[in-house]
Formats: sequence, structure tokens, C-alpha cells
Amino acid sequence: MSRILLGVSGGIAAYKALELVRLATAEGHEVRVVQTPASLRFVGKASFSALTGAPVLTSEFERDPARGAFPGQTPPAHEPLSHLALVENADVYLIAPASANTIAKLAAGLAEDLLSSCALAARCPVVVAPAMNSNMYEHPATRANLLTLRERGVSIVEPGTGRLASKGEHGVGRLAEPAELLDACMAAVGGSPRGGRTGEGESPPDGGLSGLDVLITAGGTREPIDSVRFVGNSSSGRMGVALAQAARRRGAAVTLVAANVALSPPPGVACREVVTAAELAQACEDEFPACDVLLMAAAVADFRPSSPSAGKIKKSGRAHLQIELEPTADVLAGLATRRRDSQTLIGFAAEHGERAVERAREKLLVKGVDALVVNDIARRDIGFDVDANEVTILLAGREQPNDERHVARASKAQIAEAILDTVEQLRAGR
Repeated sequence: MSRILLGVSGGIAAYKALELVRLATAEGHEVRVVQTPASLRFVGKASFSALTGAPVLTSEFERDPARGAFPGQTPPAHEPLSHLALVENADVYLIAPASANTIAKLAAGLAEDLLSSCALAARCPVVVAPAMNSNMYEHPATRANLLTLRERGVSIVEPGTGRLASKGEHGVGRLAEPAELLDACMAAVGGSPRGGRTGEGESPPDGGLSGLDVLITAGGTREPIDSVRFVGNSSSGRMGVALAQAARRRGAAVTLVAANVALSPPPGVACREVVTAAELAQACEDEFPACDVLLMAAAVADFRPSSPSAGKIKKSGRAHLQIELEPTADVLAGLATRRRDSQTLIGFAAEHGERAVERAREKLLVKGVDALVVNDIARRDIGFDVDANEVTILLAGREQPNDERHVARASKAQIAEAILDTVEQLRAGR
């Protein structure tokens, strides 16, 4: 079992942290809690202390009766510094709920309270679960702060969409459910008990994809125009990374082919970084024969400059610049022609506007895959470079609309789970 340090910041969603503690301790995990002073306005220390069986701290200057130890540990003979001892003993540090203010502190590297001091001192995996009003969550400052944390290797558990704290308000910003938070903690430590990430040669965690090799592509390719410019797209790779994390949590051995993805790969996932469509195609050629499942989530360029310049094209003296494009190879269709009967292939189609599903159904017939995941990129609240998505999953051999699997707008982590549910159902039906 794992030792979970839980940081609780101020917000109405703090009540869900109590349910998380109850769930974690019921599964045998050991939990310590640190709170910000603002969080005490929503949930008191006594509630967390009763559930964990351990003291709850709000300040680094407050004496810890357990001297940094978790339940079941023998406290040291000396009085350690709380913000150092707690994270040293923890397998994972989860901050939930993480308010906009707390996220800003973490991104800036501030250490003005116990919660943020622990984050700065942590050498264990750090997981942050935002919870706030949708206007605050979607503010450019919050988005930039979350991106900063991701780039530093912090795992972000995307908030859900639904009813918010203010009367009559609805939108993104709801704290993820306790079970999802606990799953994120287990994924962060590699799904293994006390001792941290799953290393090379160790078995992946058990789950519905246990024993399978899953190959996932993510991000967007860049096709060079010259030595500094390129033709690209807006894909951030978030969907592919969410799929990798979810597949790993379900027990698969996962390889991620990441095309220009700024996000860190999930713990326990092998990653190959590529830039162009040709590089992505080669990586897939190398990995495809050994995989059981292919999830082609990357946005691969359909065209590339036919004669890229080796140097930088100068603007001076030019009234116009014409660039001739040539088609790239269809990576997914090419792989599908060489598939084994036992392999499951899932494609992704970003369509624009009306008739999106109809156009995607035509693609499904051409690609030779088992299913196609379709999303409408005409909508600004889903798809490229945002944390939410809404998709329709089309199954090969199914032509009636009532056979479509529509997944309503949700976090990409939740969409990933729905896609993997489809993978498991397809494989069970073979």
C-alpha cells in the first residue's frame, strides 16, 4: 500500500477530500493531511484527523506530534521539519482541491504556507487536482500556471463539468471524483505498492488491459518549410497522454509516440519523441508488429512542403512566397493493411462543423480500423489544446446512428476511459 500526503486548499470542494481519505484508508493506504488556513473555513482538522488517525497540520511552525511519520511508521527520535519529513515519507503528494490561488503559488515556486512548502520540497510524484469557478479555471493566468506545472512533471487531474458552487452556475471546474483522484495517485506511483514507480522489468498494474501491449500516438507533427518555420497544427497531445495514463492504469504495457508534446509522459510509459510525419510513421513501423492495440490519436499532417529550405528563407526582396505541398503517407491506413487478426486499431478524426460524423463514417470505411473516434473542432470548448472533449465513437461494420457511442463533453481523462471501455468491449467480442 502507498503513503499519500494530501494537501487541502480553500474551496467548497474540500468536502470531497474527506471522501477521498475514507476511500484511500479503506483500501489500506496510509494518509497524512496538511491544510491551508482558508480550507479550515470549509472542513475542520478534526474530520481529517478522525479519518486518518494522524495529526493534521496547517503551519510549518506547528508542532507535529507524529514527527513527520505516517500511520504505521515509527516516529523519529528528533523533531524534524514538517515540510521536509512529510514529503520524504510520502509516496505521492496530492493537492485536492487545488484552488486558483494555490495553483498560482505552486507555479511561482512560493513557499508561504505548509502546503506550498511541501510541494517545493517534494521529490515524490506531485498530483494537482484543480477546483474552482469556470471563469477562474479558464482564465489565461490559470491556464498558463497549469501548463507550467505540467512542464515541471506535475500530474494534473482535470476537473469535471457540471453544477458549480454558485447558484445556477454550470461549467468546467468541479473537483474530480474521489475514485479518480485515488486512481491518479496510484498511476503516479506506477500502480505499485509502497516503494514508488514501476521500474524496468517490473509487472504493470492489474486491470482490463493487463498483459497487452498498447501503442499510442499523440500530439501534432511539424513539417519544415525552412530551418526555423514549419507547417503544423494545434494538437497539444493531451488526449494521447490521457489515453496512455488510463491504459497504464488498466495494466497495459504502453508505448507513447509523442509528436511535439510538451506534457511529460505518465509514469511507467515508454516514450518515443518525434517531430515530422515521416518520423512518426517510422516509429509506428518499429512498434506496430509487437502491439495488441493501436490508438492513433496524433494529428498527422496530410501535406508537407515538397522542397524545404536548408537555411532560413529571407523576407527582404520578396513580395510573395509560394510553397508547394505534397501529400504525406497515410500512416494508419498503411498499418491497417499489415495488421494481425488479433490486433485492435482505433483511429481518430478531427472534423469541422456540420456532417462531421457523416464524413468520419466515410473515413472509417477507408482506414480499415475497428473504430473511429470523432470530434468537432469547429467548437472552441473541445478538441485541440483544451482540457475537455466530446466525441462520437463509430464502430466498423455499424451503419445505424443508434449504434454510435456518443460521449458527452467531459475531461479528456474521462473521454480516455470511455475509449478504453470500447477497446475492451471490442476485444471481448472477438
